[in-house]
Amino acid sequence: MTEFCVTPEGAAPEVGPDQVDEFIEGWRRERPDLDDETLVTLGCFARMKWLAKNFATGAEQVIRRHGLTAGEFDVLATLRQSGPPCTLIPSQLSALLMMSRAGMTNRLDRLEAAGLIERTLDPADRRSFRVRLTDRGRGVIDAAVTEHAQIVSRFTTVLSPDQRRGLDEALRTLLRALP
Repeated sequence: MTEFCVTPEGAAPEVGPDQVDEFIEGWRRERPDLDDETLVTLGCFARMKWLAKNFATGAEQVIRRHGLTAGEFDVLATLRQSGPPCTLIPSQLSALLMMSRAGMTNRLDRLEAAGLIERTLDPADRRSFRVRLTDRGRGVIDAAVTEHAQIVSRFTTVLSPDQRRGLDEALRTLLRALP
């Protein structure tokens, strides 16, 4: 099972400076007016960029191995996490995934053709459909999520539980500060 690229982009050596340190040193040399805290912050965001890029690549590899596109994965994951009976209407899916209804229809068509979802008339509103995860769809999304979670868990074992919780809280704080 491939977890990341053969040599992940931005991967740091086991000891010594990494390429972000070299990047920051360049700024320190060329812009001595930038204070250390600013440079540390630049380093943090550069490392987050590399991590996000490599995790996205790894996640896409997992998704493809399970025969899905990222968009199809999102639909199946949204249905699965909605809880039994893993059924939503298309407008709910569109809203939750922040996408157009036309785009959602295309995804649903592909997933239905693959036997991963089924659409039935909504008994409460015959102008609408209900989208339900099939047993096959549940198996595919559960396997993909399990594989991805195992990769993330193995990767994060280098952090203590306190460090993982601290990182989670720090990232939540940063997200809340977005304009």
